[in-house]
Amino acid sequence: MNDLTPPTIRSLSHVTDWVFDLDNTLYPRTCNLFAQIDLRITNYVMDLTQLDFASARELQKTYYRDFGTTLNGLMHQHRVDAEHFLDNVHAIDYSPVEPHPELVSVIKDLPGRKFILTNGDTKHARSVLAKLGGDDLFEHVHDIRAMTFVPKPNRAAYEGFFTLYDIDPTRAVMFDDLEKNLVVPHEVGMTTVQVVAAPDFAHAQVEAWELGRASGPHVHHVTDNLAAFLRERP
Repeated sequence: MNDLTPPTIRSLSHVTDWVFDLDNTLYPRTCNLFAQIDLRITNYVMDLTQLDFASARELQKTYYRDFGTTLNGLMHQHRVDAEHFLDNVHAIDYSPVEPHPELVSVIKDLPGRKFILTNGDTKHARSVLAKLGGDDLFEHVHDIRAMTFVPKPNRAAYEGFFTLYDIDPTRAVMFDDLEKNLVVPHEVGMTTVQVVAAPDFAHAQVEAWELGRASGPHVHHVTDNLAAFLRERP
């Protein structure tokens, strides 16, 4: 199924600003690109704390859940240098991301401005877009540096983005794989879309909460096929 949304559907006909998360949103979770980053983060935490793999991984996921990103937790609890962390964890192989001409075409044809709002960094985003075939798709990539390292789902991450690009949230839509990152967008009037993995997807590095499909009022649409959803958008 392309659109897994319940019958109460919000139209996207009013949207003038299209805002996309990057990881596990613009590319499918099944290519396991973020799994590479995830493992490098675990190794980073191991080196920093001298914990064993299992304990480092538990700490990593705790920070990810409680601070929005593991980096934010490490900055608060261990005074980690953000630039060193980002350079380290994004030293990955991007070949699993395959060209997606259908997605590129449908995003290009959307009426209005297109943005990326990511807790990753711009270099990583540009590497992903180059593999997708969409280098010139987006007006701006608003990354973790632009957020002054205060990540989604913190309200400040969104408010700074809206202000910088003069975005009216009531005329914007947010696409994200994590339902918690859609709470603030919903509260400020954005239409929200959770982009999820196929129901049978599982991975040893992915926690159950990362794959959760929300049914609360803050998620207006759910889809496991972003290209098809955009092509057939309500």
